[in-house]
Amino acid sequence: MTDFDPAQHRMIPTQRWFEDFVVGERFVLPSRTQTSAVFTAFQTASGDTHPVHYDVEYCRARGMPHLLAHGFQTLIHTAPGAGLFPFMVEESLVGFLEQSSRFLKPVFADDTIYPALEVTELVPERTTGVVTLKSTVFNQRKELVLEGTQKFLLRRRPAG
Repeated sequence: MTDFDPAQHRMIPTQRWFEDFVVGERFVLPSRTQTSAVFTAFQTASGDTHPVHYDVEYCRARGMPHLLAHGFQTLIHTAPGAGLFPFMVEESLVGFLEQSSRFLKPVFADDTIYPALEVTELVPERTTGVVTLKSTVFNQRKELVLEGTQKFLLRRRPAG
């Protein structure tokens, strides 16, 4: 007999509810170097076969230093699941409501990107609330390459 309880096997043991978040709170996501393997994996998953994403000589002939990352290849690194946010809200998360983003600068092969999420708005509702996260991605040159928003519907803390 063991005391192991699968329900207690969590990355973040203390769950958070809508009212536990504050504007300005920041969630850093892992930095990632955009290696050729990342480009290959994204090309396979997306089905995008434009040579700007996989043919270095094609890119160089057009004045680019290396392969150009697809915008969504950069965007995927802002997925909250890459960090701790979804583990904090396992009990309170109702759903992912929307996402938008702007691609501000190119990301090339061998660039390292630094994604993060920051709470920018909290809109309470009767039993739930909407948490708006600003998503940002910087490169190793400290340039903002992507910014956007993501909205999540969370339950309010249960009474009792």
